[in-house]
Amino acid sequence: MTVVAHGLIARDGTLAVWAETDETPAAAPAARGGAHARALALPGGDRAATLMLPSTSAGPLPSPQLGLPPRRGRPRLRPWRVPATTVAFVTDDLADDYGARTAPSLAYLAEVCAFAADLVARGRVLPAVHAAGTRPRAVWRPVLTGTDAARHADLLRRMPPACRAERARPGDVGGLPAADVLHAALHRLVDGLVRTRLAEAGVELGGAAWLAALSAEPEFDPPPAGELDTLADALDAWHAEATRGAAVRVCFRLTFLPELEPDEPDATGVPEPAADGDAWLLEFLLQPVDEPSLLVTAADVWRDRSAPLRRWTHHPQERLIAGLGRAARLFGDLDAALRTARPAELVLDTEGAYRFLSHATLLEQAGYGVLLPAWWREPQRLGLSLEVRGREEVAPVLRDEAADLASIVGYNWGLALGGRALTEAELAELARAKVPLVRLRGRWVYLDAGRLRAGLEFLRRGGGTMTAGDALRMIRLLPPEELPLPVTAVDGKGWLADLLAGRLGERLELLDAPGGLVGELRPYQRRGFSWLAFLDDLGVGACLADDMGLGKTVQLLALLLHRNSGPTLLICPLSVLGNWVREAARFAPDLRVRVLHGSDRPDPTHLLDGADVLLTTYATATRDVDALAAVPWDRVVLDEAQHIKNGASAAARAVRRLDARHRVALTGTPVENRLAELWSILDFLNPGLLGSAHSFRARYAVPIERYADEDAAARLRRATRPFMLRRVKADPAVIDDLPDKRHTRHLCGLTVEQATLYQAVLNEMTDRLTDETEIRRKGIVLSAMTKLKQVCNHPAQLLGDGSPLPGRSGKLERLEQILDAALADGESVLCFTQFARFGAMLVPHLAARFGVEVRYLHGGTPRRARDEMVAAFQADRRPGIFVLSLKAGGTGLNLTAANHVVHVDRWWNPATETQATDRAFRIGQDRDVQVHTLVCLGTLEERIDRLITDKGVLAERVVGNGEGWLTALSTDDLRALLALEPEAVVD
Repeated sequence: MTVVAHGLIARDGTLAVWAETDETPAAAPAARGGAHARALALPGGDRAATLMLPSTSAGPLPSPQLGLPPRRGRPRLRPWRVPATTVAFVTDDLADDYGARTAPSLAYLAEVCAFAADLVARGRVLPAVHAAGTRPRAVWRPVLTGTDAARHADLLRRMPPACRAERARPGDVGGLPAADVLHAALHRLVDGLVRTRLAEAGVELGGAAWLAALSAEPEFDPPPAGELDTLADALDAWHAEATRGAAVRVCFRLTFLPELEPDEPDATGVPEPAADGDAWLLEFLLQPVDEPSLLVTAADVWRDRSAPLRRWTHHPQERLIAGLGRAARLFGDLDAALRTARPAELVLDTEGAYRFLSHATLLEQAGYGVLLPAWWREPQRLGLSLEVRGREEVAPVLRDEAADLASIVGYNWGLALGGRALTEAELAELARAKVPLVRLRGRWVYLDAGRLRAGLEFLRRGGGTMTAGDALRMIRLLPPEELPLPVTAVDGKGWLADLLAGRLGERLELLDAPGGLVGELRPYQRRGFSWLAFLDDLGVGACLADDMGLGKTVQLLALLLHRNSGPTLLICPLSVLGNWVREAARFAPDLRVRVLHGSDRPDPTHLLDGADVLLTTYATATRDVDALAAVPWDRVVLDEAQHIKNGASAAARAVRRLDARHRVALTGTPVENRLAELWSILDFLNPGLLGSAHSFRARYAVPIERYADEDAAARLRRATRPFMLRRVKADPAVIDDLPDKRHTRHLCGLTVEQATLYQAVLNEMTDRLTDETEIRRKGIVLSAMTKLKQVCNHPAQLLGDGSPLPGRSGKLERLEQILDAALADGESVLCFTQFARFGAMLVPHLAARFGVEVRYLHGGTPRRARDEMVAAFQADRRPGIFVLSLKAGGTGLNLTAANHVVHVDRWWNPATETQATDRAFRIGQDRDVQVHTLVCLGTLEERIDRLITDKGVLAERVVGNGEGWLTALSTDDLRALLALEPEAVVD
């Protein structure tokens, strides 16, 4: 039985959970009892709730989390009696504890509870009294300002309808208002959490009856007439002032007094412990909230030199004193400054400075400005250092007979700070430090006491010996559980130390190009070939992740010629199969190459007789995996390895079954959308070295992608460094080999016909989204996205009526202008579109319009015709136009005969579009490449283009793969994103 746990907020703010199962009893309306649900065995009293659920004549619709097929019929809201269980607090794992799946409504309640707990932890609460009923009540309520107010607004916007599904009153056809239930739930949670905290701390508030009620029973005896109203008004005014916030705030700035710093850093690097003479200056300042760059010192405030602040306040001295008084409740050391008549600063010793630094976050959360040293904002992480020593440690170069993963090496553990190993003298001083702040190598650093203690304890194990392979695994992405800290530094001499530390570029012995290679390797290509050969000798899988167009093909061919000790299986997309055949014949004519492809293909073993390389496609390899897995390959190579980025795909599972001495992956985009793609490629190269996909995601993908954890990202780069070589076109060693690339964004208007169709599609989508299920909603949104992009291209594409193209599309008109200018200069153009049908429409129109040959490559083009078309385009000295569908022509092709690239419509994935651009911007291109992106003004195209531009390199994390992310937006957000602006129409 499958159980789904749903969350519910009642009208009084209490939280409840109800469960849905796939063993649905006979549904009955509220009037007859019974329901499509059962109660969970959770703590708390049972309750019955009347919920407004989307239903058909067969009963309430099952939620998508049950995984049941959709039900026919148009749903409408109907009331149902549902047993529920009241809960005081919801966490992320509440459903897991009872073997249930978590519905979005329950996950939302966990967010609300976490928000309330965060407010209480930061002291963002104030008391209030309510006079309703016979006896007044004292309560705690949240204070929402700044980011907290924005977070509250976001929670209100994202509230799932199921959270407020309880019927407001008998006879109502809808649920409770979202604003009312969120307000009630948040206030109830905050009040309960504060009382719990006070009880756990043993705090009982005394004095007035209302004050005592804040830590005991909330009801209290009313005071004499009139006093209750006065008290309530005063507390409301206090809350209103705290919520409104002041235009000027107190700001603190901490600096180490320079006159007490040493004249020269200690040359030995020994840390300087906090000395009695060390002094820190904590300055008080006033800062406008909306102009934080303006800072006025407290000394100037007391000297009446605060004229710059008159725009925001006429009472700066009162603001300063009041702010310092409130801050003293959070950081008690300020009491010493408040004993002076005109507090302006506070001198602290190192222990006091550390106490302030420890309270800095609390002060910031309370609304104060805090200016701290950079080393505190970006602390250096303490980690382990591994020193390895091999028999060849005195050798001047890497290449050595001892370069073998089975060779025995010696090792010693140490500690490293900021990636630099610490000496024994430094470690001894750190162990004696009484305060986590120490001066190390001339600068202050903060050391986490727990990490330092764990690291020093681990060092007692000493050193020893292990194999080179074990050392390689020791610094892998997922360090062994017995290591208390990650390995952040590798030291020593010899090939293994250089490999682990990423010093291959400095000490790698560069090999000469093999004799059978026709042509000359560029310097960076020679380094790449030598790197591949070195890892090949070790039997360690290698990922050559150079940018598109930097010559991964020729580097791999050089490796095949250098070591040809057995058959190599090379798997690539169909679009580049012919390109590999031609490039092998051109650069390595001595290699005997066979192709496994086509419906009448023979058994793979028949092709291996007398062959050095067997070429095949991912689709063929997946179908013939049993036969291919039976061959003991010397080497398996994946070109465009992003084809196995989904580790659960059939292609990824197939290539992992292949047995090979050495594995190589070639890709220009090792990560397109998610870090799981990188895991999939590297796990193929070195199976098991990075752990399971689940542990990789939990420890690294989630921290980096969701929380931007720089520490995890640094470990990722460090641990993948031995297996991955990536060079980009912006590298100084590469940039001289390529011309410039210029991007131009063309904003195109819509014709009246386009605008009319655009609005019609938008209206249809909005109407259909009403009361639709989540699954059907996604389909409706994606269908509308496709139609809107087709309208932006041309009305004839949407209508599919074969009508003429001229004069009906602003985007087509701009495309014609670009083509006209390029062809007039004798230059060829690549035109990419994601719609194969639109490409077919463009070909005859452009051919008639410009009188040049217009070639067209799409997914249905046979391999032979594809190869002939590419070769003819490259050899044609006349200017021409090449129309390509983005999927079929976006990777692997060499089309340097063109130096203009036009993206007619958007894929909305920067990595995919860059791959397409690199068909022209690659080695062999001797002219500047101009990239033209066509965007329709005032439409969804412009808004999403702006999003991609604003997010830069992180766009793919926001946008994801294609436009699937749009389906998660609310109807209002979709309407705002897709709305047609008046400036879109230009005629």
